Amino acid sequence: MRLTLHRLIAFLLGCGIAAAATDEASLASRVVLLANRDDPDSLRVARHYAEVRGVPAGNVITLPLSREETIPWREFVDTLWEPLRTVLVAQRWIEATGSESRDAVGRRKFAPYGHRIAALVVCRGVPLRIAADPQLVTEVPPLTIRAEFRTNEGSVDGELSLLATANRPITAYVPNPLFQNDRPTALQRGEVVKVSRLDGPTVADALALVDLAIMAERAGLRGRAYIDLAQRDRNGDAMLEAAGKLLEAAGFETVVDREPATMAATARGEAPVWYFGWYTPDIDGPFAVPGFRFPPGAIALHIHSFSAATLRDPMHGWTGPLVARGVTATVGNVYEPYLLLTHRPDRLVRALLRGDNLVDAAYYALPALSWQAVLIGDPLYRPWAVPKP
Repeated sequence: MRLTLHRLIAFLLGCGIAAAATDEASLASRVVLLANRDDPDSLRVARHYAEVRGVPAGNVITLPLSREETIPWREFVDTLWEPLRTVLVAQRWIEATGSESRDAVGRRKFAPYGHRIAALVVCRGVPLRIAADPQLVTEVPPLTIRAEFRTNEGSVDGELSLLATANRPITAYVPNPLFQNDRPTALQRGEVVKVSRLDGPTVADALALVDLAIMAERAGLRGRAYIDLAQRDRNGDAMLEAAGKLLEAAGFETVVDREPATMAATARGEAPVWYFGWYTPDIDGPFAVPGFRFPPGAIALHIHSFSAATLRDPMHGWTGPLVARGVTATVGNVYEPYLLLTHRPDRLVRALLRGDNLVDAAYYALPALSWQAVLIGDPLYRPWAVPKP
C-alpha cells in the first residue's frame, strides 16, 4: 500500500511538473522580442533570451532605430510605433482592421479587437523615453484639469502597452484595466500588451537578467526582505509597510527601517532578495558599497520620480544601478510619475507570491499606462515557481 501511495504521489508530482513545463512552453511561444537592427548588442540580447526561454526565432522583430535613450514623438511614431504595429498586425499577433487615414500624431487609425501576445520584450538598444512635445498636447478631461497631467512625455514601454487599442490621446495617462484586477475579462486583457525590458548599464547586465531568473526558479528565493520607509508620505510608507507584512507572512525574515533617511551604508544588508524603499535620487546605502551584489532572483525597487531617467549609468538613479548590482527584476520611472501612479509594491508582492510571473504581476501593480513606468526583467520569471525552503 505504501509503495502504491508513493507511486501515486510521484505520478501526481510528475503531472504537475509536466503541466507547468507545458504552460511555460506555451507562454514562450507567445513572447515577442523587439530589438534594434542597428545595434549588435540589442540583437545579441534578443537572441540570448529566445534561446534560453525557447522563444521561436520568428518571434524576434528587428527595426532600424535610434540608439539614443530619448527620442521625440514624431520619431517614435515613424520609426517604432507604426512599423512595429504593422508587423504585429501582419503576423496576426494583433487582430485589427485599419485604414490609411492618420491621427494628429501621425498614427494610422486602427480598430484592434484582440491580441495573443503574452509579453513584448524590449531589448537593450531600443529607445527608452519619449520627449515632451508641447505642440501635441491636447485636452483630455478630466485629467488635464490638473496642470501636472498636461504633458505627453513618457516611457516608450508605457506607450507600447497600448499597441492593441484604438489610438488613445498621448496627453496625460490611460488607466490600466488590469490594475488590482483579480479577474480581468477577455476584453480587458485584450486591451493591454504587457511590456518588459531587458536593459541595463552594460550588455552583460541585460543578458544576466534572464540567466538570474532561471537560476532563481531552479533554486528558489533565498534571502531576507528589507523595507526602507521614509516618513515622507503616508501613502508611500503604507504601500511599503504592506509589502513588508506580506513578505514576513510568507516566511522571509523582514527588516524594516523606519528612519526618515535611507538605509545607512553600514546598515544590515545581507542577502537582500527583496528590497523596497524610497526616497533619494541616486543609489546609496549598503547598495552603493563597492562590490555589493544582490543574490540571484532578487526583486528590488526604489520609488523616485526619475529612478529610470537613464539605464546607462551604474551610479545615477536607481533602476540601472540596481541591475548593475545583480538585481533580477525592478521597476522605475523615466519622468515624474506622481506617487499614486507608480507600481504598487504591495500589489507586486501579492501577485508574485501567489505564483504570477513577473510581467503579469507588474501590470497587476501598475495603475497607469501611456505614462512613465518601465519594468526591467524577464517577463516569464516566476520567483515563486519553487517555494521558499
